[in-house]
Amino acid sequence: MPVNLLAPDPQSLHAVPGVRIGIAMAGVRKANRKDVCVFVLDEGAAVAGVFTQNRFCAAPVQVAREHLAAGAGVRAFVINTGNANAGTGEDGLARARATCEALAKQLGVSPAQVLPFSTGVIMEPLPVDRIVTGLPAAVGDLKPDNWANAAEAIMTTDTVPKAVSRQVSIGGKTVTITGIAKGAGMIRPNMATMLGFLATDASIDAALLPTLVREAADQSFNRITIDGDTSTNDAFVVVATHQAGHAPITQLESPEGAALREAVIDVAQQLAQAIVRDGEGATKFITVRVEGGATKDECRKVAYAIAHSPLVKTAFYASDPNLGRILAAVGYAGITDLDQTKIDLYLDDVHVARQGGRHPDYREEDGQRVMKQAEITVKVLLGRGNARATVWTCDFSHDYVSINADYRS
Repeated sequence: MPVNLLAPDPQSLHAVPGVRIGIAMAGVRKANRKDVCVFVLDEGAAVAGVFTQNRFCAAPVQVAREHLAAGAGVRAFVINTGNANAGTGEDGLARARATCEALAKQLGVSPAQVLPFSTGVIMEPLPVDRIVTGLPAAVGDLKPDNWANAAEAIMTTDTVPKAVSRQVSIGGKTVTITGIAKGAGMIRPNMATMLGFLATDASIDAALLPTLVREAADQSFNRITIDGDTSTNDAFVVVATHQAGHAPITQLESPEGAALREAVIDVAQQLAQAIVRDGEGATKFITVRVEGGATKDECRKVAYAIAHSPLVKTAFYASDPNLGRILAAVGYAGITDLDQTKIDLYLDDVHVARQGGRHPDYREEDGQRVMKQAEITVKVLLGRGNARATVWTCDFSHDYVSINADYRS
């Protein structure tokens, strides 16, 4: 069961003017499930994205990058679940391009104006014929208020769909930001095994969008980890349709730009945290906050060392306050001149370690009380400076092994 996470109320998801979404059941891997999703964008929309840093990236990632770089003006996405089209060589590239060509023909646009996205099992041929056969139904289903169905149609091992919507006032106009994401396992930033699609009707200089999407990713999807694995198919894409009616944003540092940035990052963070809350077999949502570092980078190293540790994660699952495991992770995070006598450790409000050793007032029952909670904050003070960083993760349960052992069954 996900940790304090419910499926979104479709009525809470605001349509974004300039974006229509259609869904189909194509039988990509399993019958009678939503597995193909199409986004169609009005002409003039701006699109930017960030993708997996895994060098063994999937065919759709390669094609999407090519089409974005071509600058033809993106008009559509075609997304499938059930098959990742990764580890498929030249044949996989041809199949990814074929899906773009098929949707482009349906819409009367150029194939270079379509971005493909896939998620699912690796090293199996993409069933292009099934997807192409399903595209007319997806196009026939196009409507602005289809975000909830889209969130469901991109799921793999997710147990609930993930969608967030927010509206803010910019330049006297109401601006909408709505996004969906999928992901539950093989999660490690740069990016994680996730797909995320966020759209806004804000009017923003297209040249600013790559910076905005990178900042949003770095403060959300690149701050989560479930199991330390970096996938082959990850993508986070932001669309701006420019239809809200306010004066165009030309600087992210302006009040209007800052308001949009804050709202986009907020939606991205909620989606990223939803992925962790729905982590495969997760029973606890854990915030790891590292403060007092010399640099943000070293704070992130410490946070990830804690968040990735199987020993730490299994201790949290068992509610076993074997907290020396956390201190050990801090020690091997890679800070060569770390002074352990300056380190403090907290679990929520419980001061566990002071100046590198057990706090004289710490009692194991207090640590266990916190570890039994569904939501826990680990705070580490390094005593080296003023930098800080936060990462979100979850515990490891028996179900994580079962889910991944049975994934292809």
